[in-house]
Amino acid sequence: MAFCCLKGEWELEEIKTEYVRELMNKRFCRTERAVNLKNGGEIRKEAQAALLEYLHSTRSLQFMDAENMSNNTPEFLNRLLKSVDVDDDGDVGRSLTRFLRYHPINEFEPFFESIGLRVSDYASFLPRNLMFLNDDQLLLDNYYVLCNYGVQRNMIGKIYIEASDVFRYGYGSLVVKIIASSPYLLRGDVSHDFIEFLEKLKIVGIEYDWLEEHMSNEDSYNWKCMFEIMCLLGELGLDADKLGEVIRKHPDVLLECSGRVTVRFVGFLLKFGSTLSDVQLVFLQFPPISVVKFTDNLYHCYKFLVEIKMSVQDIGRIFRSHPLLLGSCELKKVKSLLIIMNCGVNRLCQMVKDDPFVLKSWILGVRVDRSPEPNRALKVRMMKTKFLLGLGFVENSDEIERALKLFRGKGVELQERFDCLVKTGLSREDVITMLKVSPQILNQSKDVIKTKIGFFVEDLGYTVSDLVTHPAIVSYTFQRVKLRLLTYKWLKDEGVVHPRLALSTLLSCSEEIFVRSYVNAHPREPEFWERLKKKIYSD
Repeated sequence: MAFCCLKGEWELEEIKTEYVRELMNKRFCRTERAVNLKNGGEIRKEAQAALLEYLHSTRSLQFMDAENMSNNTPEFLNRLLKSVDVDDDGDVGRSLTRFLRYHPINEFEPFFESIGLRVSDYASFLPRNLMFLNDDQLLLDNYYVLCNYGVQRNMIGKIYIEASDVFRYGYGSLVVKIIASSPYLLRGDVSHDFIEFLEKLKIVGIEYDWLEEHMSNEDSYNWKCMFEIMCLLGELGLDADKLGEVIRKHPDVLLECSGRVTVRFVGFLLKFGSTLSDVQLVFLQFPPISVVKFTDNLYHCYKFLVEIKMSVQDIGRIFRSHPLLLGSCELKKVKSLLIIMNCGVNRLCQMVKDDPFVLKSWILGVRVDRSPEPNRALKVRMMKTKFLLGLGFVENSDEIERALKLFRGKGVELQERFDCLVKTGLSREDVITMLKVSPQILNQSKDVIKTKIGFFVEDLGYTVSDLVTHPAIVSYTFQRVKLRLLTYKWLKDEGVVHPRLALSTLLSCSEEIFVRSYVNAHPREPEFWERLKKKIYSD
């Protein structure tokens, strides 16, 4: 009897199993037959539309998010369609809508796939106790930060993989290229250094798009180090405007190895006794070469001077007086020079001590003649020194060394340019005062000096005594002075700027700051500025 009951139950289970199998086969055949009536593209479009409608209308996700999750999740859609019983008429969209009404999905799966991750990438990131995206608002907030800053949605997955903790920060700002290229740098307390660095950039007038333009995806950056470099440059005496100008002209000062190369050559100069003012001048007059090349040249020049048996004191003096010269010279080897010039190291050493600029004739790619007459360089220096002593400079003082370093031309030429300045109406004492502040104003020809001062006085109505307080005006290019002062005159006539702004305020700032502070102060001024600029630079 018991055996019969068991046999009956076993037969009943067999019947149930066969029924379920037949039902599944019918559903599969019906689904396959309905789906085969359409091509893959139509099926996908209907499925995407149904998923979009569900995510946006039913689950209240933002339309852009819902669209991205429905259009860029092929793997998720394929898995979803396999679970759907498609109607006989083949309406995939309606069938999927009905399915989703009773079978809510884990929204994190299409979300992670839509930002560029595969199932194998995000499987371990799926939250165990959440299904709906809106339940993780912090994740969405940081996701929107990246989207708002322009990071492509399919790149956000890369950031999530390498620095998932970024998505747990409080709502904040991130720069696109920095994040996309170096996401791992945002871990831990590095973010604080990053924010400090961005704030420092803004203080010196550099916007984020400049950083985006000059950074490379191939490099990594140490934000703390770069922030400290900017602080160091500030300690050298560079104010915010000048610091911003230096960085814009020479981005690698900040970005090359996160500024470590800059630290090397600054430390090198300070080691030889250069003052902060000396180093500041190096940055303000930095040559048009990379900071790496400049630093390498400094080291090679040092080795060169050691090889020609120059004393430590003399090496220090040359490094203090001529850092820009040394950083710009890629010298030949000492051995080659000795053969070409047919002289000994003592002769080379004396030539450099007499006139360090002789190094420029020994750089790679320049033909070198036999050793010149020994006293020629010394005579040039003596003539310049005699001229300066006649103006009241103190022999062997820092002032006279700085002037000798900056002056270009023979002593006679310098005297003629000095006399030209005096003839404009300045007193001899005023010109001497100006030269002690800006010795480089004598590096211009008499004609250039006359033209600049004539325009300054006759066309703009200033007096020559105004030059005494800001002598650097004479060394600025004629176009810069003319463009800015004519613009200021126009703005004064319109009554939109203070009528007594200092010349240093108008001329020493960068063009970007001048435009932002003054040109944009009047609705018609930008047009006037561009028209005037075009005319002045075309003359």
